[in-house]
Amino acid sequence: MYDPISLLVAFVMGLIFIPLLLAVTSRLGLYTIVKEREAQVYTLFGRVLGALDEAGLRFPILHFGFSALLVPFFGKRYLVDTALRQYYLRDQMVNSEEGTPMGVGIWYEMQVSDPEAYLFRNANPEGSLQANVASSTISTLSNLEMDKMLEDRHQLSREVRATVSPLSEKWGYQLGSVYIRKVAFTDRQMVDNITEKVVKRLVQVTSAMKQDGENRVGLIRSQTAFKVSQKMAEAGATRPAVVGDALNAIARQDPEVLTSVLTILENEQLIASGAEVDVLPPDCAVMLQLGGGHGPTAAVHEAAGAQKPAVDLSRLGPFAG
Repeated sequence: MYDPISLLVAFVMGLIFIPLLLAVTSRLGLYTIVKEREAQVYTLFGRVLGALDEAGLRFPILHFGFSALLVPFFGKRYLVDTALRQYYLRDQMVNSEEGTPMGVGIWYEMQVSDPEAYLFRNANPEGSLQANVASSTISTLSNLEMDKMLEDRHQLSREVRATVSPLSEKWGYQLGSVYIRKVAFTDRQMVDNITEKVVKRLVQVTSAMKQDGENRVGLIRSQTAFKVSQKMAEAGATRPAVVGDALNAIARQDPEVLTSVLTILENEQLIASGAEVDVLPPDCAVMLQLGGGHGPTAAVHEAAGAQKPAVDLSRLGPFAG
């Protein structure tokens, strides 16, 4: 039968000695735990044994042999972070083709691809990468046209990456995405001048658009007025034709009716004109001199001469009364 006190003592000793045993065995290099996005590089007597980059519980003795047991005493273990890193370089000075000084901001990613080369082929790989990216950016963007520098940033970013990638791979890391995020003017006076030009250009474009709109509206109005006047003229020309057809029909049926209608129309036109009319009896055998709007004068002309127009009542027919 087990003694409860003995079980308690065994439990306490297990809590103390098991972590201590694991720590000692790990210190002696019997096993190691590789984390995600991490690599462990082992060296012995200044010589690289190898690297462990697969996450999980690993036993170095299975990968490097019994030499791994000597690493804690005569070698060293390096921990290398292989996670993706991002950097941003601000205000890289370049000059455009026009000689305009401009500041460029470039963003890039890097990731360790060869832990051994990353540790031992370059004393400062991250600083060297930044310097390489900056120099490649300056050499790629310098002496370019300002329009291309401002508009073709995607293509220029790919050119910078293509320039930096071969050298970065030799140093043990891989260059990821590269993007020119910002192209800015460093001269404040130049910025003000460009802003003024842009504002003037916008005003000019707005005025041109407004004038074009007014011209289009005027053209539409003139075309509409032309079409309306054309239709009105066609409608006005239709009325005489209709009246003429009607009169021709009346003339074919009863000429006397046509004569009466024409007489009525003539009298209406004469009355509507507001002219003075002197009426003479139909059986008058002498010519009377017409007065100046106050009635006839009883003076008889026996000799022919210039006379004012007279109206014969016999032409008026039934309206002579």
